Amino acid sequence: MDKEFLRELFAPFGNVTIRKMFGGVGIFYRGLNFAGIMDGQLRLKADEQTIADFAAEGMTPWEYKRSNGKLVTMSYWSVPERLFDDPEEFGQWAQNAFEAASRADQAKPPKQRKLKEF
Repeated sequence: MDKEFLRELFAPFGNVTIRKMFGGVGIFYRGLNFAGIMDGQLRLKADEQTIADFAAEGMTPWEYKRSNGKLVTMSYWSVPERLFDDPEEFGQWAQNAFEAASRADQAKPPKQRKLKEF
């Protein structure tokens, strides 16, 4: 997926930042990473409030192996292909991902939070 396609996909958010990270691409809004391309797949941030939605669609979390062989499961889940044909529903899933990233940020100590109150 090229940057122009990603900008179009995430257009409802306004100005998202797209940058390289984790050997892939991170997608940020208001300083929070809420989506990305990992192992060639678009993934959205999920948490205990949204994981069931991804699982119901048969989606999986991003996993990778550390150099010591330990498998690490991250909180970014693959996106159902059907959402690419439904911008409105994709927008809702992306909004849910941003909210999951916001909840994770709020769980951090105040000095470590990235999302600032406006």
